[in-house]
Amino acid sequence: MFSHVMLGSNDIARSKAFYDATFATFGGPEGFVDPAGRLVYPHNGGIFILSVPINGEPACAANGGTIGFAMTPDQADAWYAAGAANGGVPCEDPPGPREGSPYYLAYLRDPDGNKLCALNVIGS
Repeated sequence: MFSHVMLGSNDIARSKAFYDATFATFGGPEGFVDPAGRLVYPHNGGIFILSVPINGEPACAANGGTIGFAMTPDQADAWYAAGAANGGVPCEDPPGPREGSPYYLAYLRDPDGNKLCALNVIGS
């Protein structure tokens, strides 16, 4: 259904340091900056992009929005640690299985405040 996801960033270099470190934990590529100045991560048929907003206004996080990435529990733990060490902010509960659900989850906010989630359906 989705071809890509794009988030705003106020500092592409800072975002590159954060996303290169976190995406490496699950085999994602290092990002590249395209001719328009956008940070691009193609992976498994989809594209994740970060861009300074074209309207000149500051980038801001979506209130209630979360971008989720599928990975194993071990990858989620490594992703969480790499993100916290590279400008991300842990949020919600620590990484782990959630009581009453089939999910292993980890949450971070990226350096621009965007909420991210590592998710694994336990047993899959």
